[in-house]
Parts: sequence; structure tokens; C-alpha cells
Amino acid sequence: MTTLITGASSGLGAEMARQLAFLGHDLALAARRTENLEALREEILAAHPERSVTVHALDVTDTDRVFAVVHEIADAGGLDRVIVNAGLGKGTPLGTGGFAANLETVQTNLVGALAQIEAAMEVFRAQRSGHLVVVSSMSAFRGLPKAITAYAATKSAVAMLAEGLRTELHGTSLGRAVDITVLYPGYIVSEMNDAADQATNPLLVSTEKGVRSMVSAIEKRVDSACVPQLPWRLLRPVMEYAPLPLFKRLI
Repeated sequence: MTTLITGASSGLGAEMARQLAFLGHDLALAARRTENLEALREEILAAHPERSVTVHALDVTDTDRVFAVVHEIADAGGLDRVIVNAGLGKGTPLGTGGFAANLETVQTNLVGALAQIEAAMEVFRAQRSGHLVVVSSMSAFRGLPKAITAYAATKSAVAMLAEGLRTELHGTSLGRAVDITVLYPGYIVSEMNDAADQATNPLLVSTEKGVRSMVSAIEKRVDSACVPQLPWRLLRPVMEYAPLPLFKRLI
């Protein structure tokens, strides 16, 4: 099985690559920082010399390049799974002069994700098989304030792209051949966490532990999963339905 992971140069994407290689997957790694990808490739091949690992320069905001890379990988040796993982956490409170940062987040997390989903589904529709994995966020369940307002909105939107696609395919022959998984990660150590978060957030788990939960859900091909499952499966209804005054005190 060949799995394409975008945003694989660090954090969750890089750790997913390590864990999936351990489980026997061949990999296509894509990101802007190709030097990081090359180092990761060498690390994985040193541990698993039987694996195939290719590296692809990709900025997901270059949508033409997204389509080119996905089809290049599929044409070279087949493509079984695409993990839409590349993301950005920049942002400022709306209306405070930070439009450029919010726009960059929307272009990366939403427009870039749309391009990845479109390209993946072109391949999967043609070959009538595949597994699309979209990495959303627990922030997708409720509008969040200040610097993460735009970020949360993008994560809700990408989840809805995947959910809408699942609804379209349900009950069809293609729906039985193509699996769609949406992951809602909670607090997992990555480049998006600053040092203060990592020191003070009691819900923050290590990259390895958090990604282990993500990979488990991916391998089971579940429709959706809060990861790690605990405490986030229990916190989801709180995030969705808590009265606003209480919710604002909790976040």
C-alpha cells in the first residue's frame, strides 16, 4: 500500500510516516521543506530498508502543483491512500489588522485541502479504490475566539468537505470501494504548539502518543474519530453544546 502524506516534513505528518512505515506501508512524503523530507526518508529507510519512500516538493497553496504531484505518484506506482495533513496555525482576532495571517491560514488549510481532496478523488474515482483521510481538529466543533477563529473555521470546513463526499458516495458502488476518514485531533505536541502550551497544558500529549491514536483510526478506516479518544470523545459534546458563557470560561 502506498500512502501520500502532505505536510510530512515535521510534527504529526512526520510521525505518521514513521508509524505507517513500521506497519508496512510504502510512502510518498510531500511538503515545502524538502531537506526535512530527505532526512526523514533516510531515517525511515535505515529502520525499514524494505520500504519505498519518495519525496515530493509541495506547497499546497500551489493548487496546480497539488494535482501534478498526486497524479505523478499514482502514475508511478499506484496510490492507495491520501492523508490531507498539511496545515497552518497562523491567525489574529478578526478586525484587528491581521487579515494577511488569517488569509494565509484559509488558503493553506481550506483551499489547499480542497485541491488535495479533488486530486485524490480524481485518482480514486478512476481506479475505483482508495482511502481519503482528512486531518481536521477538535476546534472544528465550535467557533473559537481570537487567534484561532480562522483556523477553527478552516478545520470545520475541511471536515464538511469530507462528510459531504461521504454522503454523496453512500450506497453507491464507489462508496463501497473508497473509504473516507475524518480525524479530529485534540492537543498533540507539534510545531503549532508554543513552549508555554507544552509546559502548562494538562491535555497535551506527546507527538508519538497522539499520532499512535491517529494511525490506529486510519488503519481501522473509521468514518471519524476524536484522537486521542480520551478525553476528547467525552469533551466533544461539551464543546458543541455547552452554553456560551460556560464554554467561554472553559476555553
